[in-house]
Amino acid sequence: MNVPPTEFIRVPAADLHAFVQRAGLTVGMAEADATLLAELLTANDLRGVFSHGTTQIATYARLMRDGVLNPQPDVHVAQETPTSLLLDGDGGLGYFPAHMGTRLVIEKAKQQGIAISLTRNHGHFGAAGLYSRMADGHDLLCYVTSGHQLVLQPGEPYFEAAGGSPMSFLSPAGEEQSLILDFGARHDLYASSPYRNAIARLAPGTVFRAVGLGAVCQSWGGFLAGVPFDPARAKRTWSGANQGSLVIAFRIDLFIPPEQFKAEMDAYVCAVSALTPLDGFDRSLLPGAIEAIREAEYRESGVPVGPEHWTRLEGLAGELGIQTPW
Repeated sequence: MNVPPTEFIRVPAADLHAFVQRAGLTVGMAEADATLLAELLTANDLRGVFSHGTTQIATYARLMRDGVLNPQPDVHVAQETPTSLLLDGDGGLGYFPAHMGTRLVIEKAKQQGIAISLTRNHGHFGAAGLYSRMADGHDLLCYVTSGHQLVLQPGEPYFEAAGGSPMSFLSPAGEEQSLILDFGARHDLYASSPYRNAIARLAPGTVFRAVGLGAVCQSWGGFLAGVPFDPARAKRTWSGANQGSLVIAFRIDLFIPPEQFKAEMDAYVCAVSALTPLDGFDRSLLPGAIEAIREAEYRESGVPVGPEHWTRLEGLAGELGIQTPW
């Protein structure tokens, strides 16, 4: 769960975008790719998804500079049918095949009713919600996931079976904010979490559900994309290209008129907003609503960049010889 920092400086989104683009160009990215990456990372910051926002350029730039990922991948369609696509990321970041695949799968779904895009041979693809949000406004429902190379060792904690476990779902609304669920199923169960052992004792079913969802991510977004379970069977030109992703989109009107569906969603969103919030929270919202609220605020007043965030960007700027946005 991303929480806005309590200590921060406000940085205009345009300045963060320019920094990411400049960093990408400095490590050899093509201009179009650097621009798209900047747009996607800044979009996450604007929605308060700081874990997958512009802070990530500090990792990505080093991976490309050091030859772990391809800074200028030739992303291409490897296989295609009327309802499916398989894209090869050519050892680069996963954003580029995932974005292209989602854009193409939306058009296929609008024509055919349902379509699936699978990507392979790439690195991190970012927040799954980036791609489900692309389908909003097209009268589609959407599911997104990704799998990566697991390296499970005997004796490791059971939690590790979940992998990274990213997922996103879209259910569009009409006048209200669409339901955009974007999460990692393993949240609060990482080794860094002070709560995971207590969660396992008090609510073991939560752990089993997280691992079950993670297994879907690994099998659908990983194995199906050609990421083998055994690292010894992985054959990669670029060592960081250890992930795959999956996007499924289908038309609402296969079942009911889209306006009817969106009217039901509007009623649902409004009813939830009248519920009593959880302790420690001041409102009841479905996923996607708080992100939309933050986006409106941050576009106006700037993105709140916390100490860890600005320290990472300053460190990268020093290594690359570029200026920070502040």
